[in-house]
Amino acid sequence: MSEAIPGMPPPPPVAATRPASVVVPYRRTPEGVEVFWVKREKALAFAGGFYAFPGGKVDKADALVPVLGASGHEAALRVAAARELFEEAGVLVAEGAWRLGPDEVRESRRALLEKRTPWSELLQRHGLVLRAEDFPDAGRWVTPEFAPVRFDTFFYLVEAPEHARAEWWPGELSEAAWVKPAEALARWEQGTALLHPPALHVLRVMAAFDTPERALARLREQAHCPDFIAQRIEFHQGVRVFPLRTATLPPATHTNAYVLGNGELLIVDPGADDEAEVARLLAMVEGLVEEGSRVKAVLLTHHHGDHVGGVRAVTSRLNVPLWCHARTADRVDVPADRLLEDGEVLELAGTPPQRWRVLHTPGHARGHLSLVDERTRAAVVGDMVAGVGTIVIDPPEGDMGEYLKQLARLRDWPVTTLHPAHGAAIPDGPGKLQEYLDHRAAREARIVDAVPTEGATLAEVVERAYADTPPFLHPVAERSALAVLLKLEHEGRVRESSGRYFRA
Repeated sequence: MSEAIPGMPPPPPVAATRPASVVVPYRRTPEGVEVFWVKREKALAFAGGFYAFPGGKVDKADALVPVLGASGHEAALRVAAARELFEEAGVLVAEGAWRLGPDEVRESRRALLEKRTPWSELLQRHGLVLRAEDFPDAGRWVTPEFAPVRFDTFFYLVEAPEHARAEWWPGELSEAAWVKPAEALARWEQGTALLHPPALHVLRVMAAFDTPERALARLREQAHCPDFIAQRIEFHQGVRVFPLRTATLPPATHTNAYVLGNGELLIVDPGADDEAEVARLLAMVEGLVEEGSRVKAVLLTHHHGDHVGGVRAVTSRLNVPLWCHARTADRVDVPADRLLEDGEVLELAGTPPQRWRVLHTPGHARGHLSLVDERTRAAVVGDMVAGVGTIVIDPPEGDMGEYLKQLARLRDWPVTTLHPAHGAAIPDGPGKLQEYLDHRAAREARIVDAVPTEGATLAEVVERAYADTPPFLHPVAERSALAVLLKLEHEGRVRESSGRYFRA
């Protein structure tokens, strides 16, 4: 992302929600309760690489399946829940399911996944009846507004029948297994398992499981969730993301502020200049302070408007210093109290404590900083990459050669999860960084091919090299194309004369 560029359309409206169902399967063992969790394939557009529970959107056909004890929307949600549980875990929860042998269950599941047999027909063929009582209400969660795809999701807590055998089949899931909730939470704390707020809440409740009735009551008690939307998003421990609506480049609508730490807190990029958005962020932070945390400073990854809009309000309200790089300090109108340099370590006391390594990563902006947690190697990367949209390198502030160098540096650090300024966390950090490098190399090759011997203007180069890009994005493409041409000129591969570019 970058600052506003003339000619760009406004950001898209907030995405509408789609109804969805999620099942939390559990079983009781002599060693305690276990839940069946799944890891979504990293290539999936929604929650790729995250751990979750079996679930998915409600299909139109789900409304045609009868449910004993429910009707209308309540019935369709449970039909979807039963279907997703069977598709993703192989667990068939329906009256009469005990009559099916293991081979029959597997073949029915395969037929459903391959769309050879509709769900309604499969149930009728085996004389199975879905019952509302088998899918008790375990809470409702709505995807926050910053996400490009949003769901209104209803959760159900289901004890796996004795005859059922949960099995993971490759496809949309990269792994699945029974796990003790405490062990799953330990992985979240270590940064090796990313969780959305609903899954984190479920695991915390199930770690203290005593009876199904009390567990269900606790699952429905969701703190900090007005209108069922989580206000505290902690994909792994001590890294809280707080998306703020800003004047950023589409398709993004928000810029992520981060609140780092498990005691002492660091607020990164409070970018909204809207009073209501700043008030939301401050309310969350002040809630953490009331619980015993202390804000140490505000830190900026760089100076662009969608990252600094709320700096004055937040530092003033919390009476905390501002930290940033020198090349950011000379571009913002709030005095910096500490100038950060490459290689510094920022220590945050807490349980556990955090040590964030400062990396100077210019290219998108001259003062751009990234932070890498020394324990988990998770990285807060500002506008180095994006979870939604792409990154604009806009000369003269932007430098394509330096940007590519810093992408490779982050990849080789190495890092694990990337926490970008726009969009959700990216679990496979090195893979995403390599993807960016490959994409930029391919685009550079197309730009080279678009520069003829007789020369071409910048607009002509963009028209040829970005033929696969919608015209309304050409103002942004033109800035990145210029950055590439300047890089090529520096390397002696292209020369410029009177606004025209020639092969050197």
